[in-house]
Amino acid sequence: MTRSTERIDAEPTERTPTAVSQPRLGIIGWGRWAWRQLTSMRTALFLLLLLALAAVPGSLFPQRTADPNGVVQYFKENPGLAPILDKFQVFDAYTSFWFSSIYLLLFLSLIGCVLPRTVHHLRAIRTAPPRTPARLSRMPGFIALDLNDDGKATGSAVTAPDAIAAARSLLRRRGYRVAVFEGAQTKDSTELSVSAERGYLREAGNLVFHIALLGILITVGIGGGFGYNGNRVVVEGQTMINTLAAYDSFNPGRFFTDAELSPYSIRLDKLAVTYETQNKDARGLPTDYTATVTARTQDSRNGYKTTIKVNEPLNIGGTNVYLLGNGYAPHITVRDPRGHVVFSDFVPFLPQDSNLTSLGVVKVPDGLQQQIGMMGFFYPTKAVAQNGAFYSSYPDVKAPMLTLNVYSGDLGLNGGVPRSVYTLDTSRLKQLTGVSTGVKSIELAPGYSQQLPDGLGSVSLDGVSRFASFQVNHDPAQGWVLLFTVCAFGGLLTSLFVPRRRLWVKAIGQASGPLRLEYAGLARGDDPQLETVVETLAQNHIEALRNRDPGASDGRHPEEDTRRTT
Repeated sequence: MTRSTERIDAEPTERTPTAVSQPRLGIIGWGRWAWRQLTSMRTALFLLLLLALAAVPGSLFPQRTADPNGVVQYFKENPGLAPILDKFQVFDAYTSFWFSSIYLLLFLSLIGCVLPRTVHHLRAIRTAPPRTPARLSRMPGFIALDLNDDGKATGSAVTAPDAIAAARSLLRRRGYRVAVFEGAQTKDSTELSVSAERGYLREAGNLVFHIALLGILITVGIGGGFGYNGNRVVVEGQTMINTLAAYDSFNPGRFFTDAELSPYSIRLDKLAVTYETQNKDARGLPTDYTATVTARTQDSRNGYKTTIKVNEPLNIGGTNVYLLGNGYAPHITVRDPRGHVVFSDFVPFLPQDSNLTSLGVVKVPDGLQQQIGMMGFFYPTKAVAQNGAFYSSYPDVKAPMLTLNVYSGDLGLNGGVPRSVYTLDTSRLKQLTGVSTGVKSIELAPGYSQQLPDGLGSVSLDGVSRFASFQVNHDPAQGWVLLFTVCAFGGLLTSLFVPRRRLWVKAIGQASGPLRLEYAGLARGDDPQLETVVETLAQNHIEALRNRDPGASDGRHPEEDTRRTT
């Protein structure tokens, strides 16, 4: 029935309609609105994307927690840009205020999103399957069968209760939750149906995935609060002791205490590096790093030998010790004019290229007439370019040479301000050697010495050893992070591959006429197998009815006497 276009609902009025006035939300209303926006799935996905973007600076710029020497080098190469980036905590990206803010918002969003869905899912599991729709013909994969059975005379006719009982048993064996419903009853017909559903594991997997993500966020936060990581450069023959003062750089968690440092020591016996020598195109590329160390703990005071390789850390005292880098540490000795040693130590030089041309600094604050600083390069295999400049042509020690420029003056070590051992502030120092002074730089080969300018003394290169850069990482929540990661992966696979579907079987018994069977299904989301599942259900149901019907022993299949309507 259509509505007449001539009908007048109300008399026209000349008054101007008043504007609709919206109620004021108030503080509570705005708070609820903000909470709903924060806990929506759209916001959670946006925050996940934003968190991924916020992690990009951590891979583009060196981080103090993982590469403090790289941060020092970046400040040296970019003196104008580096302080600006440091104000925005770019070199501490994963502990910065902006990364932590996104992290916290995502944490709250997941809580507000997961908890209501979990409660709803638990209620849905305890709820019976929904009632069978009145018209199954509107459902996907609909199949209707009129079952003619000649066994009525022997009392073996298939009735509606028999058909529904067989369907119920068949669906239960396939893992469906079932419920039987009665339809409209008349004198001439009886209607029974079974409603079945399965696939709640799909939503359970989805919830496990999100709860596991929440668990990862919590455990990562706990691990970051109670854990620590530190870096230490160890020269061959030297020992690293797990004490706070022994680290070159140390980054503790917010709740870290010195009591968490397990007592142990690691002595670097040998750092072996293997280089490619056969392939001309890859000559000099490292193929293996192996640090042979002697580790000692309270339980093994005599120590035990082991190795540390790239991606094969040493687990000791509840920490993982990683091999991050390597380089050369020339043994430099400085003597005063009378020949007394005022400085003698291995000085790590930081690699600058793939052939390990290395830059280093030597500071001698005491023992001479004035403080001196020396800055120069170490070349493992010295070579001379066409312009006369030195460079290293191979990363292994074949023809080593050390060049140094000497500076004198106040090194700034007595002012109480921490100074990096890898940098030398020359702004208040007088340069004594180098191109600008007219005095040739000091050039040393192992076993040779040379006089310092202005009669300050002498410097010698006594030998060259390798150093290894170790990172010690302690994360008390590492095992929990792995567990939640596995749960998240399993929940994701479950939510992707477990279908959520409902099936219905309806039996309509008639006083005069065949027994009518109807089958249909409905899927939540895309389910390309739904029609096949409904058809298979119908075939198996008919087979079950045939097997229970003695009247079918004459060899005729009930489907031979059926009429299918789809």
